[in-house]
Amino acid sequence: MFKGNCGEPLPFTQGRLECLKETTVSHLPLLEEGLQSSDTPYKFNVKERYNMIISGLQKLTLLDFPGRTACTVFFGGCNFRCPFCHNASLVLGHGDRIEIEDFFSFLRLRKGILDGVAVTGGEPLLQPEIASFIQQIKEMGFLVKLDTNGSFPKKLRELVENHLVDYVAMDIKSSKKGYARAAGCAVDLESICESVDYLLGAPVEYEFRTTAAKGLVNPEDFAGIGQWIRGAQQYFIQGFVDSGDLLGSGVCAYTKEEMEGLRDIVLPYVPSVSLRGV
Repeated sequence: MFKGNCGEPLPFTQGRLECLKETTVSHLPLLEEGLQSSDTPYKFNVKERYNMIISGLQKLTLLDFPGRTACTVFFGGCNFRCPFCHNASLVLGHGDRIEIEDFFSFLRLRKGILDGVAVTGGEPLLQPEIASFIQQIKEMGFLVKLDTNGSFPKKLRELVENHLVDYVAMDIKSSKKGYARAAGCAVDLESICESVDYLLGAPVEYEFRTTAAKGLVNPEDFAGIGQWIRGAQQYFIQGFVDSGDLLGSGVCAYTKEEMEGLRDIVLPYVPSVSLRGV
């Protein structure tokens, strides 16, 4: 089971959300019994044949897209190997397959119910056709949130400047000095810095976030992060969650008191620092 980016279970809600399920699904069928009708065909008429695979779908989240009701679509594959990643099977491309047509059929039945779609991974910007995929979501009237590790600044800029994303959440794995250790591989730090600098210019609503993985990201790293993203709109420090599907070992969570201490380290540089999953 893939987890949302907050690593928390979905809350149950009433009213307009009653027809949505809380669970994460990574298999078909996506459409609940009784939702099909003669004027609502099962297959959505996609505009083109995508050479991409959806590896998971969370049908409802009130957490992944701040202030919005959304679904979360997961793409497999990632160019990082963060030891604390809680979706190891997804990163390694071992997820299930959801056809593009079935995803858009599901989304069509959520018009007027969901506000948006959170596009995540893995690293979604690895997908060569991600722009046209998101454009089709936008044309259906949904807002789009993009999760990215920031290693593809040109693709990020293209999506933002073509008004294809409404919110960007970029992971800051660690300080510049500790980045490769936290990412689990060699990284193109110049590209990551380019993405940070671009978002700091506020071309779109955004957040930076760091998973507080004790043993990989240390208090000194958080001081470096604060200096790096000085003046950011908002920064979230996320609690580490051991999902049982990790890429590495030897990682544990900070206590609540320790997390509050990490927040205090960053606050002199970023006025809006919040804790998640604590």
